[in-house]
This record gives sequence, structure tokens and C-alpha cells, in this order.
Amino acid sequence: MRRLRMGMIGGGAGAFIGPVHRIAAELDREIELVAGVFSSDAARSADAAVDYRIAPERAYASLDSMFSQEAARSDGIDFVSIVSPNHHHVQAAQVALAAGLPVFVEKPLTTSLEEAKMLRDLVLSSGLPLGVAYTYSGYPLVREARARILAGELGDIRKVVVEYPQGWLAGDALGKQAEWRVDPARAGLGGCIADIGVHAFHLAEFVTGLRVTRLLADLGTVVPGRLLDDDCSILLRFENGARGVLLASQIETGELNGLRIRVYGDKGGLVWKQEEPNTLTISRNDGSSTSLRAGTSVLSPDAVARTRTPGGHPEGYLEAFANLYRDFAAMLRGESAPLLPDINEGVRGMMFIQTAVTASRENLGWVTVEH
Repeated sequence: MRRLRMGMIGGGAGAFIGPVHRIAAELDREIELVAGVFSSDAARSADAAVDYRIAPERAYASLDSMFSQEAARSDGIDFVSIVSPNHHHVQAAQVALAAGLPVFVEKPLTTSLEEAKMLRDLVLSSGLPLGVAYTYSGYPLVREARARILAGELGDIRKVVVEYPQGWLAGDALGKQAEWRVDPARAGLGGCIADIGVHAFHLAEFVTGLRVTRLLADLGTVVPGRLLDDDCSILLRFENGARGVLLASQIETGELNGLRIRVYGDKGGLVWKQEEPNTLTISRNDGSSTSLRAGTSVLSPDAVARTRTPGGHPEGYLEAFANLYRDFAAMLRGESAPLLPDINEGVRGMMFIQTAVTASRENLGWVTVEH
């Protein structure tokens, strides 16, 4: 079975996430990067092709040229991965779908809910798959947490606390990665809420299997002169009545990537931390607790299948990312991939972002999150 051929949009010099996508996509040798529009500048796109070790003639300066020339090849691309800043997502996805190509896209899906819904209509009418890079849903122990909650191990869920602290934007936004994230023209209507808050939101719903129905948002801009939020505090209500708290910040000095989720039910609770991803702790009402470790046979079949090394050999972010690409490859081959975040989860994320931004800006208090 040949490897699927990927074309990349974005990911040129100075990009963080482009190389991550390439490594993750190729990890299981089901996919290979063969072409791309790595930059709107032809010279920079050509330079990126050298870095990615792909044929120079397959580094393109525009979407139209890549899609037309790749379609004329017997070994043309099978799908595209969109890793450019947020404002490019919708146009790139539109052109790819029109060319008959499935899409894997970075989060957030688009820069606005209106765009997201329009893109959903295109995806549904095309019948083509679209996956969204909610990376943390690819961790084996995140999937284990989900499986145990859905099996009733924690009982009725009462409280969910999800935190995502970073400190890298506590000062001036310097460098390519920082500059576009604080620019409304490129990032969209949300800053921190769209960059990492939406990850926390998706993780909370993914792990619990519950939808958020209402929220109360306080989004702040702490660094003087900044135009988008950089610190977010949000209260949540879930469909079963459970209460929740979502904290996301990029101005917490000294923090790196401290995503953490805690879920509490009437029978027990669990904790998972992204910076210690190979341990899932489950506590019970009798005072006992269990530490589940990645790579062990006591885990659910999906968690076991998403682990590549024996217990004690840590896996992390790249492997979790690769699990999403593995799911996406399975979908392209006509197999089932029910846990891969899709277009509906992408729209859901934009619904959360827009609802939180509007509610905070207009001081609306508790508001409903559409389903």
C-alpha cells in the first residue's frame, strides 16, 4: 500500500508548526510530504523545499499553480495540510476542496464563525474529509481518560477544570510566530482564546463527551497596546449540569505549555497534564488512587493502538500529532476514524471563540453556546 502524498500550504522559513506537521505526518510512513506552497514568495517557497528535502520543481508560488500542476502528474498529491496563519485557512481550504482534495487544517478552523459555517457547507457538499489539528486529542492517555469517563468510571460528571498557561507573550510580541498571533488581520477576532483557549475547550468536551451549553467569559488584554486578548477566564456549564472552569493565558511569566485537565464525578476524579503526558491519575471516593502509565496493557484498545513504544519510553507531542495524521490517513483509505476532529469540531471551536469574545466584550454575563 503506497504512502499518501501530502501537499503543504504554509510552513516556510521561521515557521514552528510546519516542520511539526511534516514530522508527524511521516512518522508512521503512511504519508510523505512531496509538494507545497510554503510561502507566497517564490524564492522563500523554494528555500523551504530544500529544507524539507523535496524536489525543487514541486515548490510552488501559488495555490493555483500547485493544484493544476500536481493534478497533471501521475504521482500528484492526495491531500493538503494547511499550516499557514489563520487568515489563510478558509481560502486555501476552498481552493483545495474545489480541486477535489481532502484537507487537514490547523486550528482554529477560520478567523470567524461565518467563514467556518460556509466552509462546513463546502465540505458537506464535496463529500471530502476535513480534519482539524486539535493535537491533544491524539495523546493515548487523553483517549484513555475519555474511554474511562464514557464507561462510567467517574460516575456522573460534576466539575471540569481545564487550564492552559503559557508565558511567552508576557512581554513584547517579537518574532514571526508572535507577531501574527497578536494581529487581528491575521489571527482573527481572538488572540489567546483562539490560539490556545480553543484547545482547552476542545479537550474538555472531548474527554468528557459532554457539550458546553453556557459560558461566562472574562477575556483580558494585559500587555499595553495589544489589540487581542492575552488572558482568559471562563466559567462553563455542561449539558448535564456540570460546572466548569477554563483558564487560558499567554502572559503567565515562567509557564511553558502547561495544559492540564481535571474531571470530577460522584465516584471519582482524574487528572492529566500535557507536560507529563504519560501518566493519568484516577482517584476514588475511598481515598485510593491509580496512576495509569502509557505503554501498558491495562489501557483501552484505542490507547494501546496509539502508543508506539513500551512503557517507560516516553512519548509526547509529536507522537500525539502523528496519531491524528494516522487517523486522517485511515479515513482517506476508507476506514473508520471516529475520534479524529472533523469539520464539525472546527465549527464548534469557532462557535466557542466567537461566543466568548462577544460575551466578554459586551459584558453579557452568562450566554448560550449554540450546538
